[in-house]
Amino acid sequence: MPSLFGVDYTPDRLRQLGPAMAQFAGIRLVELADGKARGLRVAEVYTGSGFRFDVLLDRAMDLGAAEYAGRPLAWVHGALGTPGQYEPEGAGWQRTWGGGLLTTCGLSHIGPPDTDGGERFGLHGRIAHIPAADVRVTQAWSGERYLLMLEGEMRETVVGGAHLLLSRRITTALGSRSVLIEDTVRNEGFRPAPHVLLYHCNFGFPLVAPGAALLIRDEALAPRDAAAAAGLATHAEFGPPQVEYPEQVFFHKLRADGAGFACTAIVNRALGLGLSVRQRVAELPYLAHWKLLAAGDYVTALEPTTQWDRAPRAEQRAAGRLRTLAPGAEVRYQVELSVLVGADELAACAEQLNEAP
Repeated sequence: MPSLFGVDYTPDRLRQLGPAMAQFAGIRLVELADGKARGLRVAEVYTGSGFRFDVLLDRAMDLGAAEYAGRPLAWVHGALGTPGQYEPEGAGWQRTWGGGLLTTCGLSHIGPPDTDGGERFGLHGRIAHIPAADVRVTQAWSGERYLLMLEGEMRETVVGGAHLLLSRRITTALGSRSVLIEDTVRNEGFRPAPHVLLYHCNFGFPLVAPGAALLIRDEALAPRDAAAAAGLATHAEFGPPQVEYPEQVFFHKLRADGAGFACTAIVNRALGLGLSVRQRVAELPYLAHWKLLAAGDYVTALEPTTQWDRAPRAEQRAAGRLRTLAPGAEVRYQVELSVLVGADELAACAEQLNEAP
């Protein structure tokens, strides 16, 4: 039974109170009309709880701007562009990446630019710039839950090379403060294909602010480089913006709970607000934490991923760590993002992760 404004409502009672469910929650399909993102298809999702987020249909159905009760949750950058503006070489990915609540990285490559077997891979791969096809929208009662669902498919394919299909389902509900992303990646080619995946979940001010904290339960932790090693002691803390701030990346091997999931969160106790990331560890055993507290680029990201480090593909292959999908094989992923509100929910999250409240 959905809860709105602190009251539980049956489906019949809500029908009596409003002529259309769009008064309370829904999905609006729009097209952006200005600037670099002109023409980009977007689904605006609102749940009636104060939780709102955009789904960028032409950007792999990634999650864009998001808010709770008028407070921004996601880090958003003005570089957002359409797939046609994508620059695949080197770090050109950053010229059209607009941040947002979740960006998909992969499907064949994540991390820094690389060359393997004569093929060049740009930063974080191509999938985030591939438009969704066969987009389906569901807004309907399922028992006593009013579901809001988006589904679609993205193909990362090249003539004579890999053919990977990403099928995505995004689900939330009336009264909910959570969104569930369920992905299936299938090798539709006839040869084994390397496959990696990373969910770049990007958080900004006011959630990320001096005094905010990272809550995490892990088995192993390693800094990416010397800059991260220098910040290792304070990796879970957030200070004020600095004009010169070397980005830091930390790799975590997560500890699963009894159900096989791991939860990580950014919490701002002064604001009474947090956001958790829950991932299924069997397929996503690791989490990368990106921390860039620079003036003008004040952001942190929690990144569920299939891969521990960012070693070159050739090195991974030689070490037997290059993951591949056999022809016809598929793998399923789950990531859930949930807004935490109030001291009690923040304390419960801290207790769950064995942190002091």
